[in-house]
Amino acid sequence: MFLRSTSRKKNGKEHRYWSIVENKRCAGGKVVQRHVFYLGEINDQQQTAWQKSLEIYEHGQTQSRTVAWFAEDRVVEEVPDCDIVRIRLSELQLRRPRPWGACWLFCHAYSQLGLDQFWAQRWPPSRKGTRWDLVLQTLCAYRLIDPGSEWRLHRQWFEQSARADLLGEDLSLADRHKLYECHDFLWEHKAALFDHWTERWKDLFNAKFDGLLYDLTSPYFESEPPFPEEDKRKFGYSRDKRPDCVPVVLGLIVTPEGFPLAYEGLAGNTSDQKTLKSFLEEIEKPYGKAQRIWLMDRGVPTEATLQEMQASDPPVLYLVGTPKGRLGQLEGQLAEVSWEKAREAVEVKLLPKEKEVDVLAKSLERRKTDRAIRRRPLKKLWHRLGELKPMKLKRDTLLMRLGAARQAAPAAWRLVKIPLPSRGQKLAFALRKDKLREVRRREGQYLLRSNRTDRAPAQLWEFYLLLVQVEQAFKHLKGDLSIRPIFHQQQERIEAHIFVAFLACCVQASLGRRLKDLAPGLSVRSVLEKMAQMQMIDVHLPTTDGREVILSRYTQPEAEQKLLLEPLRLTLPSQPPPKITAKQLEKK
Repeated sequence: MFLRSTSRKKNGKEHRYWSIVENKRCAGGKVVQRHVFYLGEINDQQQTAWQKSLEIYEHGQTQSRTVAWFAEDRVVEEVPDCDIVRIRLSELQLRRPRPWGACWLFCHAYSQLGLDQFWAQRWPPSRKGTRWDLVLQTLCAYRLIDPGSEWRLHRQWFEQSARADLLGEDLSLADRHKLYECHDFLWEHKAALFDHWTERWKDLFNAKFDGLLYDLTSPYFESEPPFPEEDKRKFGYSRDKRPDCVPVVLGLIVTPEGFPLAYEGLAGNTSDQKTLKSFLEEIEKPYGKAQRIWLMDRGVPTEATLQEMQASDPPVLYLVGTPKGRLGQLEGQLAEVSWEKAREAVEVKLLPKEKEVDVLAKSLERRKTDRAIRRRPLKKLWHRLGELKPMKLKRDTLLMRLGAARQAAPAAWRLVKIPLPSRGQKLAFALRKDKLREVRRREGQYLLRSNRTDRAPAQLWEFYLLLVQVEQAFKHLKGDLSIRPIFHQQQERIEAHIFVAFLACCVQASLGRRLKDLAPGLSVRSVLEKMAQMQMIDVHLPTTDGREVILSRYTQPEAEQKLLLEPLRLTLPSQPPPKITAKQLEKK
């Protein structure tokens, strides 16, 4: 195995993506490269670490050990008859292959976070013996490994995975009624779970809470209104571009390292600006106010909320993005301030005020991105207008087609001047060069504001970049964990569905941090998919006395799994003990 890179130009910049590949010799001597892992963009240090790991693995392979089986006619001396089990090797059968590696990795991460003990203390076995803590663990594993409906978990996934083997349970654990009833007990433990995360993130990763990231998203439902008055499913702004579906607003708080800390579900028609105050109060109770800075994107805080944060005792610190209009208001004042170099191809300006500072950042890479984003729709709009110009259309038809072109490229439309043609005139259009110059001048620039006046502008800019962590958490919730669409109809189970997804997101964050430290470049999803290739198989060995020995065995890791286990410092557990069935009564 070795590292291979591919280059690609994207938005004017050359990107190099790395993968681990393996040469496989096929029939006829032909060599085929098999893709093992995709690492993405990694730095030189990470590349060297992977190369070293590959070299150590290639030169340090261990030889497999051969085990002899004893056939049914083999005579074993000096052993009492009661201890001898003679096997019919000719009738050996392999049954129920099922993914084992991903389930085991989840159990390892779940236990490392202390969630097994946390839920065992709060959910002891019921009077009927139901292990509700294991039911919840199964729901969480299902959400992370192969998300879907609870009905699919009961009908298909549980028996087709190794969850029962790892937990020592049977199909009764995944009874469909238990899976749904488990949702009814979760909400009361929400506050205790948030406190638990604070301690675990501190203990495991030395997480800091002097900065918190806050943002909103809106998962949607596949359900038909009307709903009860107190229901949170209400029509509002959909960030998933699904105005036909009712959403709920989900606010998420994440640490700068990317660890989810708390969340809140709000009605779907809640304005972004009305969510922040309640979150501030909720976080201040366990963590206090001192020396904490809130990072928020533009549109979340209102001017009144920022004034309240300034007037608080002690002041609540913030660093927020600003609307584009504010840059236009301060452009004259900022022109008198000189640029400071924050890093290569990044410059910043600081405009101090009485209780705040405004930071203008200018990034060369961001300018290339903004320029590519502007040019693409502008070219399409210009091409479309060129197609409409020679057409002989009625005025109403032309207006409708112009409206469709405007809807397809609203930002580019503002850069083009299109006077409405009179009867008998052809369509005419031209670039608004003054507007285009203004847009080009502001490309790659964005304005921040903060009441943390003791920090250098470069430090504030670098801190604001951490906001990508909360966006990454939303990406995982909507993509890998499939939090939406939501099909639950009862309010308590809607809340519990989000709760389980948040729980799985925290497990994913812990795995992601371990990968970042020990195996950089790999994603949690790719690791789970590779580990899922380790199967568990039941080996059935009939005996000469009518019984059957059952050996549940997970397959030994292949080269790509070993490449994961070594850097992650994971040790596989011992194989499960064999089982032997009772004698079958002969049918008369």
